Amino acid sequence: MIRRMATQEHPLPQFPAGFLWGVSTSAHQIEGAADERERSVWDTFTAEPGRVKDGSTAAVACDHYHRYREDVALLAGLGVDAYRFSISWPRVRSEGGLDFYDRLVDELVAAGVRPVPTLFHWDLPMALHEKGGWLERDTASRFAEYVSLVADRLGDRVKKWITLNEPAEHTLFGHALGAHAPGKKLMFDALPVAHHQLLGHGLAVQALRASGATDIGIANSHGPTWPASQEQPDLEAADFYDLLLNRLFADPVLLGEYPSGLGELMPGDVAADLKIISEPLDFYGVNYYAPTRVGAPQGEDIEFGGLTIPAELPFSVQEIENVPVTDFGWPVVPEGLTELLTAFHDRYGDRLPPVVITENGCSYQGVDDQDRIAYLDGHIRALHQAVEAGVDVRGYFVWSLMDNFEWAEGYARRFGLVHVDFETLARTPKASYAWFQELLRAQR
Repeated sequence: MIRRMATQEHPLPQFPAGFLWGVSTSAHQIEGAADERERSVWDTFTAEPGRVKDGSTAAVACDHYHRYREDVALLAGLGVDAYRFSISWPRVRSEGGLDFYDRLVDELVAAGVRPVPTLFHWDLPMALHEKGGWLERDTASRFAEYVSLVADRLGDRVKKWITLNEPAEHTLFGHALGAHAPGKKLMFDALPVAHHQLLGHGLAVQALRASGATDIGIANSHGPTWPASQEQPDLEAADFYDLLLNRLFADPVLLGEYPSGLGELMPGDVAADLKIISEPLDFYGVNYYAPTRVGAPQGEDIEFGGLTIPAELPFSVQEIENVPVTDFGWPVVPEGLTELLTAFHDRYGDRLPPVVITENGCSYQGVDDQDRIAYLDGHIRALHQAVEAGVDVRGYFVWSLMDNFEWAEGYARRFGLVHVDFETLARTPKASYAWFQELLRAQR
């Protein structure tokens, strides 16, 4: 496989005035202090032998809970406009849990960094999981109650909100394939999880509006689906994959309808729920990492990107040849971002709100991380091409501020602009941190 990339030498293009530059993290991946909050599905999952590749847990992680002032100083030094973090629902349910986010938001505001919280990033309270979790409709209502609580406490300083992070991955990896918490292998019986998360999103939008919020979005993961060939079986498999990973989570939010054939598989009064799910948004968050090459099923399980793709699925995921790959083995295809955004612009038209890239990043080892610089350089140029093509893009967030607990991969994958020594917890800005710092200066 090709691994190295070359950084283009000419300056990056200038983005429109007011374009929002930031970095992203999530609570479970960085906060630690697990004994100071309620238990989540990820605590239970990682405690089971064999669930995490290096046997680690996020009990300490980056210890951001105790070191948040140091981390906010890194944000201020980087020069970002905004910081996208997530709020831990299990922590908020614990006594004094919201106090931490009060302190964090105050610290961010004082540093001139806009707080952009995500209200659910996969860490469902274990107590709710034991009552059925996202398989149960009631969890969507409990989510809205929690959102109201957070908005009432932080809404005087937080102006930009994200409801859910990647409901597609939480459905597929956590409930269909069992690779993530809560570790269920329900296959297509996991579809209610998708519906109830989307319903929770819509109810959360209503709750945020009721609290006075005027800048609300969702962070959905998307990428182009490339058929393995132009043969009919590959085209049909790719179309089905695209339906599940892209349109299943975009169409209800943006169009108020499920793709043909999927609505009747969902529980409850779907038509009524879709009116809630499609509550108007102020921006649409896109997490982009790579396209996916998809073909007809091959009759056997496939190991791909750290996952096992079961043989019984009606598609297979295949390697994209002759492109660089990250240390995670993910293909590096910046032009896929341009393709994705222009396709969304064409598909959804005026139903697509302004777009914010809420995650984009890569896993590479080392502090002198020239491959990460090349990756970001290429994707930011590709993003600008989408802007020039007429897509209304308002912001870009790098994943991630710092190395962290990378879910079922443990600490083996490093996505950060800042290196974290997981023995001492010392933070060391990487070469990519300095590169992004210079980029931000040049954009102003």
